Amino acid sequence: MPKYIMCGSYCEDVLEKRAPYRQAHLDGLAKQKESGVLITIGPTKDVTQVFGIYEAEDEATVRQLVENDPYWQNGIWTEYFVKEWIQAVG
Repeated sequence: MPKYIMCGSYCEDVLEKRAPYRQAHLDGLAKQKESGVLITIGPTKDVTQVFGIYEAEDEATVRQLVENDPYWQNGIWTEYFVKEWIQAVG
């Protein structure tokens, strides 16, 4: 199954603004991880960017997961892109 990277940006004052949505966000990610579609995801140390790796049937599946996340729906993630990724070394 193809792998995809997702990179995106966080809003200003993310640590304050994410608080009401954080638990729902983490719960959703845990479900994605359990299902096998999410390999890993997390912020950069300065919490300005997010990076994730997914294993999914197609790009549309990854976009649907991102856009259904509370962080996207509530403006915590402000933009993102998805690219199919070739894992050269495993």
